[in-house]
Amino acid sequence: MKSPWLLPRGRLILASGSPRRQALLRAQGVRFRVAAQDVDETWRGERPEALARKLALEKALSAARRHPRAWCLGADTVVALGDEVFGKPASRREATGMLRRLSGRWHRVITGVALVGPRGSRAVRAVTTRVRFRRLTAAEIAWYVADPEPYDKAGAYAAQGKGAVLLAAIEGDAPNVIGLPLGATRALLARAASRS
Repeated sequence: MKSPWLLPRGRLILASGSPRRQALLRAQGVRFRVAAQDVDETWRGERPEALARKLALEKALSAARRHPRAWCLGADTVVALGDEVFGKPASRREATGMLRRLSGRWHRVITGVALVGPRGSRAVRAVTTRVRFRRLTAAEIAWYVADPEPYDKAGAYAAQGKGAVLLAAIEGDAPNVIGLPLGATRALLARAASRS
């Protein structure tokens, strides 16, 4: 059977070191090379959706400067409670504070996805998924922040790891919560394929 993934001609570069994004794409049979890009992820008060799109595009553009003949896919995920962005916690105290604030509440997980190709081609999208945490006890939070898992994750949790036990509900694109909205990514690549 034919794959639902239509890819543009040429190499595909994933401008992210995230093992979760890599695993999601590999599970779909998409072939790519990894070229992780470092960009400044500091939140400066932008709306969360705008920040996710900006960071995804910066990663894709950075990779495209090094690989000008390839298609470069950038992605960045932010966690937002209202209009406040939760980044990656720098300490156990910060992780604990984030989880306390998310406990029992709905929040948004927003992933920006950007595709930059040869001859200046570019497209950017942001996908939002709503997530609700269970009411967490202090003991549950202490158990989770004692693990290394929360510290390289926006919002201090991983929905696909031990952090899955913290969740009560997900509304929307589930892979988005792991770090890559597959539907939006497939659509960007298919659109580029139709024009390449």
